[in-house]
Amino acid sequence: MVELSCKSEYAMLALLALANHYTQGEPRQIRQIATEQQIPDRYLEQLLATLRRGGLVRSERGAKGGYLLAREPWKVTLLEIVECIEGLKTRSSATKSSPKTIESAIVREIWQEVRQTTHSVLQKYTLQDLKEQRDAKQQLNIMYYI
Repeated sequence: MVELSCKSEYAMLALLALANHYTQGEPRQIRQIATEQQIPDRYLEQLLATLRRGGLVRSERGAKGGYLLAREPWKVTLLEIVECIEGLKTRSSATKSSPKTIESAIVREIWQEVRQTTHSVLQKYTLQDLKEQRDAKQQLNIMYYI
């Protein structure tokens, strides 16, 4: 089945942590994000480097340096994150050869539909949407503890 990879999930969690502090404009350090989101430091370091090369985050050097979102949270789609981490744009062009059988053509057509649906859903949601959904769930949890 189509599943969210650990890499993509961690990338979304890291970017969500950066989105939480976007309005303050202060960079977040790897260890802060790693602790907050329970992501191994070394793994997070590699993911943030990939996200930086993909233009989704920017880094600042120095004692108070760290990572910031490169754009507003409402302008970063989940599709962009997954494509950056998984390299999906280049991979999809590798399946352009003609199918060898009718059956393989049918399977390929269905898989294309799955890809289009997935693409559509991921394009629809932004980091801001994740943040708002998280905040709403946190509010519900607070109400239960009163």
